[in-house]
Amino acid sequence: MTENFEENTMLDEHMNQVFDWSDSDMPIRDALWDYYMQSNAKDTIKTEEAMKKYLDMSDSDVKADAEKLLKK
Repeated sequence: MTENFEENTMLDEHMNQVFDWSDSDMPIRDALWDYYMQSNAKDTIKTEEAMKKYLDMSDSDVKADAEKLLKK
């Protein structure tokens, strides 16, 4: 029998719930994906590689990096 569990992380939180400067209800994961897609000329493979680091980051590191990249 396999255990099936879902772990909520900072990546799953909505932008407007984490950052007072954002009015987007998009999850941080999607906002970062969009950022990297634009930065990588819509190259999915490069974007996927850039996103992998977030899977091993702590929530505070994800939040700090997202704020650095996404705050306008």
